[in-house]
Amino acid sequence: MLFLPLGVHKNSLYLCPMKDVIIVGAGPIGLACGIAAQKRHLDYLVIDKGVLVNSLYHYPQNMTFFSTSDRLEIGDVPFISHNPKPTRAEALEYYRRVTAAWDLNVNLYEGVNRFEKTKKGFVVHTVKGSYPTKNIVMATGFYDLPYLLNVPGEDLPKVTHYYKEPHPYFGMDLVVVGAANSAVDVALETYRKGAKSVTLVIREKEVGQNVKYWARPDIINRIKEGGIKAYYEAQIIAITPKSVKINTPEGAVEIKNDFVLAMTGYQPDFSLLESLGVHFQEDEFKTPLYDEISMESSQKGVYLAGVVCGGLKTNKWFIENSRIHAPMIMDAILKA
Repeated sequence: MLFLPLGVHKNSLYLCPMKDVIIVGAGPIGLACGIAAQKRHLDYLVIDKGVLVNSLYHYPQNMTFFSTSDRLEIGDVPFISHNPKPTRAEALEYYRRVTAAWDLNVNLYEGVNRFEKTKKGFVVHTVKGSYPTKNIVMATGFYDLPYLLNVPGEDLPKVTHYYKEPHPYFGMDLVVVGAANSAVDVALETYRKGAKSVTLVIREKEVGQNVKYWARPDIINRIKEGGIKAYYEAQIIAITPKSVKINTPEGAVEIKNDFVLAMTGYQPDFSLLESLGVHFQEDEFKTPLYDEISMESSQKGVYLAGVVCGGLKTNKWFIENSRIHAPMIMDAILKA
C-alpha cells in the first residue's frame, strides 16, 4: 500500500462532516479510545483495514493469554473466562460484546491510503471514503511485518512466519525458530498433535526467561527427555526444499525438514506515522516522540495509543498497561 506525503490542499471538498477524532486501529486499545471518546460526547470514528481486533484474530487458534481476563477489560464490561487465563476465542467474543454493548462507530475492512493536512485539521483518505477530522489517534498494532531470517530459501512455500493450528503439520518434520512464547507454544502444540519431529533453533543460550510460567518448564522437560530437539546459540544459514542448514557452536548441521515455522516476532509498520510527519527518537528502537501526559505526538493533533508508542520495543506496551492511554488522549482533546 502506498502512503502519500502529508500535504496541505486548500480547495478540497468533502461530503462527510468534520469529526472530533478518527481512531486508526480497531484493536482493544483503539476500541478503548472509541469508548473514551463516546463517554465525552466527542464525534469519533474507529477505522481498521482488517477485522475487529485484527491482531488477536491472527493469533494461533488455541492460544492462551498470559494476562488474566480482568486485565484485558475495557469499557466497564466484565470479561469472564472459564479459566484464570482467557483464550483467543474468549477474547474475540469479549471484544465483540464490548463493541456491540457500546454500539461503537467502527468501520472495518477500510484501510488508510493517505492523510491530508488542512487548515482545520486533517483528512483521512481510506479505500472507501474521505473523512475530515480535527484529531487523529494512531492505535495500530505490529502483526503485519515479521522479522525476516534473511537467508536463502526463506521465500520457499515451506516457510511461514504465522501459525494458526497444528493439524497441517501432522506427520511432518518441523523446524521451529525462536525461544519466546510463540515459538514455545508452536513447538509444544505440534509435538503433542502428531508432528513426526520438532526441532527448535534458538539464538540464545536458553529458552526465554519471559516465556509463560506454565509453558517454560514444559518445553525444557520435553527437550531434556528428547521429545523435542533443540539447538542453542544456533542460527539458520540456508533453507532448501528438503532441509534446513544451521550454524551451531559445534559446527554446521543439516536437518531434514518439511516445514519451517519462523516465530521470530513482528515489527510495526512506521509508514503511516512517517507520512503524518511524526518524529522519532534517535535510538535503535525507533521510538516515536510523544507527550507522556497527553499522548500527543510531535505532530499537533496526532495522538499515539498502545503498542505503537514503544516503536520496535513491542513488548513494552500491552493491553493491560496501555488502556489508560484512551482517557488521557480524550481528556487532552477536550482541553485543546
